Amino acid sequence: MLKDKTALITGAISGLGFAIAESLAQSGANIVLHGLEGPQKALEAKRHLEGTYGIKVMLSDADFRKVEQIEEMISTALNTFNKIDIVVNNAVVRSVGLVDEIEPYKWDDAIAVNLSAAFHTIRLTVPEMRKSGWGRIVNISSVFGLTASENRITYITTKTALIGLTRSVAMDTAKAGITCNALCPGTVPTTPILEKIAGIAAIEGITQEQAEKNYMATRHPTGKFVSAKSVAAFVVFLCSEAGCDITGAVLPIDGGHTIK
Repeated sequence: MLKDKTALITGAISGLGFAIAESLAQSGANIVLHGLEGPQKALEAKRHLEGTYGIKVMLSDADFRKVEQIEEMISTALNTFNKIDIVVNNAVVRSVGLVDEIEPYKWDDAIAVNLSAAFHTIRLTVPEMRKSGWGRIVNISSVFGLTASENRITYITTKTALIGLTRSVAMDTAKAGITCNALCPGTVPTTPILEKIAGIAAIEGITQEQAEKNYMATRHPTGKFVSAKSVAAFVVFLCSEAGCDITGAVLPIDGGHTIK
């Protein structure tokens, strides 16, 4: 379905980003795989995707706090594949703290990685998308782009701003064959989340299974995690012919979190 397309997925060596990369590779797209987990994990991810799906993978460990490294990543990708057709902005840093307690550098890092990097990947890839008359941009926001909670000032601010960026880009590219949408996942069972739940289980003296059940009961009416594969499948859908008329949309994948 996406044969001869090239997809850039940021924050994609593991977790949700890798699930998205794998689904796009399975659909035939070549992949620009960005992440900071280190060379060994990156090479393992590259070999898995290339060996399993017969596509080509370029690796990048660009520091998204530095604009020049983002520009270098895009330039190298364009030289390697001649084009980038799909951009999935998934890279994220998280920190906790109240507005009057959060360290300023954590605010600056969140703005740079969670928001500004998405702006830069889009501004640097849209010109080639315009030339080809086809492009798909998916920004991974969060249910916390639509709701709020204490101690999450950097995460909530940046994930909310991604929605504004999505709508603006969608308007700027509406006549160019390019779509730009935001997905708002609920709680996905990533390694940090599972480690957090394991800590709760240890403190409360309960099983991991019970801790997960208690944790999810306060979040999703379904009472279960959002599958990374379901989010990835939605990305592929938006990149397919079926998604060609969807742009500027903000789409929750949240087990009912935002209907509460």
